[in-house]
Amino acid sequence: MKGRLRVFLGAAPGVGKTFAMLEEAQRLKDEGSDVVVALVESHGRPATAALVEGLEVIERIQKDHSGLTLEELNVDAVIERAPTYAVVDELAHTNARGSANPKRWQDIDVLLEAGINVLTTVNVQHVASLNDVVEEITGIVQQETVPDSVLRAANQIELVDLAPAALRDRLAEGNVYPAERIDAALSNYFRLGNLTALRELALLWLADEVDSALNDYRHAHSIEGRWEARERVVVALTGGPEGETLLRRGARIAARSAGGELHAVHVNQNDGLARTNAAELAALRALVDTLGGTYHQVVGNDIPTALVEFAQGINATQLVIGLTRKTRLQSIVSGPGIGHAIIAAAGGIDVHIVNHAAAGMKPSRRRRRQVLTPRRVAWGFVVALLVGPALTALLVSLRSSESIIGDVLSYQLLVIIVALIGGRWPALFAAVMSGLSLDYFFIDPIHTVSIGHPLHAMALVLHVVNALLVSLVVDLAALRLQAARRASEDSELLANIAGSVFRGDDALTALVNQTREAFGLDSVELERNGHLVVSSPAISSSSSSHTPSGEPLSAVVERVNVGDESELILRGDSLAASQQRMLAAVVVQLEAVLEHQELEQAAQTVEPLERNDQVRSALLSAVSHDLRRPLAAAVAAVTSLRSRDVRWDEDDREELLTTAEESLKTLTNLVTNLLDATRLQAGVLAVSLSQVDSEEVIVSALDELRLGPDSVSLDLSETLPSVIADKGLLQRAVANVLANAHRFSPADYPVRISTSELRGTVEIRVIDHGPGISSEERPDVFVPFQRLGDTDNTTGLGLGLALSRGFMEGMGGSLVLEDTPGGGVTMVLALRAAPTGPGRAGELL
Repeated sequence: MKGRLRVFLGAAPGVGKTFAMLEEAQRLKDEGSDVVVALVESHGRPATAALVEGLEVIERIQKDHSGLTLEELNVDAVIERAPTYAVVDELAHTNARGSANPKRWQDIDVLLEAGINVLTTVNVQHVASLNDVVEEITGIVQQETVPDSVLRAANQIELVDLAPAALRDRLAEGNVYPAERIDAALSNYFRLGNLTALRELALLWLADEVDSALNDYRHAHSIEGRWEARERVVVALTGGPEGETLLRRGARIAARSAGGELHAVHVNQNDGLARTNAAELAALRALVDTLGGTYHQVVGNDIPTALVEFAQGINATQLVIGLTRKTRLQSIVSGPGIGHAIIAAAGGIDVHIVNHAAAGMKPSRRRRRQVLTPRRVAWGFVVALLVGPALTALLVSLRSSESIIGDVLSYQLLVIIVALIGGRWPALFAAVMSGLSLDYFFIDPIHTVSIGHPLHAMALVLHVVNALLVSLVVDLAALRLQAARRASEDSELLANIAGSVFRGDDALTALVNQTREAFGLDSVELERNGHLVVSSPAISSSSSSHTPSGEPLSAVVERVNVGDESELILRGDSLAASQQRMLAAVVVQLEAVLEHQELEQAAQTVEPLERNDQVRSALLSAVSHDLRRPLAAAVAAVTSLRSRDVRWDEDDREELLTTAEESLKTLTNLVTNLLDATRLQAGVLAVSLSQVDSEEVIVSALDELRLGPDSVSLDLSETLPSVIADKGLLQRAVANVLANAHRFSPADYPVRISTSELRGTVEIRVIDHGPGISSEERPDVFVPFQRLGDTDNTTGLGLGLALSRGFMEGMGGSLVLEDTPGGGVTMVLALRAAPTGPGRAGELL
């Protein structure tokens, strides 16, 4: 029986693959399994070596290679020992020449064929299919690779993950490489961007492996049906108290699958039937954000249709709705609720009807009043037809010569009740029927429909008029209630649209997206001066002219002017009159956003002028103070030398001349820096690019600053190419950065200069172990006229780092600040490497 292969996959060296593998080996041993260490590379890490203790170690085989003795996996010894588990490190390793197999993964395959289970490790950069991607990320070609088929054949792959920042900390603490390799590693392979990309690469490769395993399983078991690997759950919110229960249930459903999505949707009705509490909806929206979902608000006359169309539009797999809040009697009278309609229309979408505490609750008094729907009118006729004859029979049985007034009032009450239930037409029907009943059963001559006195005719007319007046009041109240509710829903929708802007979303994009979603349109586009600014199409990414179902995109149904220069283009169904009112409000908000953007652009135009004014103010302040000091010293020295009242000896004359010389030199440097700062500010810095030897520039900068081996240590690459730079500007930049580092470095910690090259970029790193720079001060490091942590006014104008960055950027390079592991600051000067090879000299400029 073939053994099982378990692979511990890492994104980079040092994440802890070997450590995790040995921990598993120790666990298996503690459980009584037969485990041996066939080959483990601890790389001098004490914690890793400590985990080998207590495990049986198979002696390695010795191989000679170019005069060196190499130790390799002793496959025969492991097979002879025949353990249950063998620990074999570094799956991608290439064996020494003369070994039975060229690759270690082939040795492991031999062990598996012998029935031995193997634990092994590999980094994602060694996966063959990812070799070119890793080279593009890191700039390093991996010579040792493992075929993807070998890894995919593994019985178990476990990702050993570590955050990039944590890995760099481990590296800086010396837990991965020796101290002499730390700086080079941090500067090259272990850059934060590289580690982040490799980590994502490992996660994506492993996710693809999981998908492949799932497909293999379905194929092996002849499973043809569609499996939804990612759940998209839509929760229908009414704004009622059951919303929180539904949202939490939907979040749990979405969390059951990797990458599950939660969408909450509330439907506003144009007919005013929807009853929502704005405060409750706001609280539910906040809960949606907490649960990691998205909130949507749409307009639709038919709630089931709007919900299902929205769910289908986002390819939802689950739809969560609440159990109806109608009482049993209400369900009998008005039907079972919208749940059945949603289930009928949902198609392949699973519908969850969730019970909740508000189900079947008696509605509050203010919610009993209903708009006159066809169902309600029908019930008015039913009451008139059923109660009218019953009331007549009762009154006939109680009839007396003096009961006529009570009979009339009883029928009047019936008419009022029918008017309240069904409105005008049922009330009119009840009035006519009750009038005829009164005439037939209670007014002489009895059992005939005839009016023997004019007052009787007037009474019948007044009876009908009363019915019409009551029904008119009912209809008017219902109409106004409908209008009020519609206005409330419109305001709520507009508040939702505006809320997208206030939450920090891109204003125009948020408004256009919400407009399309709220009105159920195919697409909404905003054009300005004939150019498309924002588009929110409900179409697939594969086609710009068809909907996801393959149907052509709807034609333009409306164009709305937004200000003087912009236009909103709507595609889809025509908008109702009530929607037109909301659209007008949206247009007002769009106009406000566009005006705000214009003001922002104007402010951005003014901002550079303000910065220039600040620089001029700082320049005047610096000139008035820093230039005055060396100028005053030089003038005083020269005036003293020219004085005829004092006879100076040679020592005094030499001291005065030295003072004048140093002051004038300082003054020259200050003026030069000010002129350079002015040129940088105006964008007219003269730059002459050529191939420059960076090592020569570093040595010249050290000579300029008169810094020796006691103050600076060098770690210069022997294979460093030339850079494309202006030699004079590069030397000044290096000298400024080096002088700054030397100023803040402790006496017993010399400044360190290292050089390296990666993917066509040469880096000069100036490393100090001083007090460092706080996070609050970092934004001002490269700002002119700043002396961070330096109160000595004799050190210059505070232009050194600002000029250095300007020089580097003028040469097409960069100057960035990093933390030095253990404390301090590292300044990284980066420039393009000069092209190599014949005929490349013309590519410098």
